[in-house]
Amino acid sequence: MQQADGKLLARIAAQFAESAKLKQQAAVVLGEPIAKAGRMLAESLKGGGKVMACGNGGSAADAQHFAAELVNRFEQERPPLAGVALTTDSSNLTSIANDYAWEQVFSKQVRALGRKGDVLLAISTSGNSKNVLEALPVAHDLGVRVIALTGNGGGKMAAQLKGDDVHICVPHKQTARIQEVHLLVLHCLCDAIDFQLFGTKQ
Repeated sequence: MQQADGKLLARIAAQFAESAKLKQQAAVVLGEPIAKAGRMLAESLKGGGKVMACGNGGSAADAQHFAAELVNRFEQERPPLAGVALTTDSSNLTSIANDYAWEQVFSKQVRALGRKGDVLLAISTSGNSKNVLEALPVAHDLGVRVIALTGNGGGKMAAQLKGDDVHICVPHKQTARIQEVHLLVLHCLCDAIDFQLFGTKQ
């Protein structure tokens, strides 16, 4: 197999370096909101609540990843926790989009499933995803607290958040870099939940 040329290797090295640099910067800026979100999630789950997660594209994959870590496990053996990805039911998604509008695919599910004390994890790299935005006022109406996971200044989502909500906004504009930090944030939240509810064996 032909070896990669120097220019390609340099691009790859630059991607790693930029991602690492951003993660170090984000650790300083995002530590407190991540901790606050972790406390909110642990409190909800301990009280019998659930976490609903939503997003589009890569953020949909992140929502499903996070829900799976709750229901199955993260890094230690522990009881399953209530996590629901609102991105996975194709019949719900397509019927709502077909009968009403794509913008309502998450808000209708939150209206049906959300209860006071639950948490909505709303993921959007731009903060401007219309179907995610429409879920926020529904969550507020029901007494469901919101954790917004965004980037690029938070977009329109930042203005919709209430006093009890948590905004975790990655300080970057590039989608790929924001998504890389989002995954790390989700793992931090999983670890925070397990640490608070079950202690740690590490």
